[in-house]
Amino acid sequence: MAVFQMDVKYLCLGYVCLMNAAGFLLMGVDKWKAKHKKWRIAEKTFFLLSILGGSLGTWVGMYVFRHKTKHWYFVLGMPLILSIQILIYSIL
Repeated sequence: MAVFQMDVKYLCLGYVCLMNAAGFLLMGVDKWKAKHKKWRIAEKTFFLLSILGGSLGTWVGMYVFRHKTKHWYFVLGMPLILSIQILIYSIL
């Protein structure tokens, strides 16, 4: 039983890492698309990815790529989602 619990923890950790990497990379891709006047990624996609576990990567990507930092709903929303997720993870 303990082996199964460790496997689930690693699976969850892998999932969260994957989602955060995706959020970070998506910010970079959208910034590139903005600079090159290409078809953009919908803002709801960033929020969905963040809610699904990629909030830290998306938030860090905002500041690394200097993208979406003038939108109040990103500046407030991403840290809020991250805070809620940290609270949930600490309870579990």
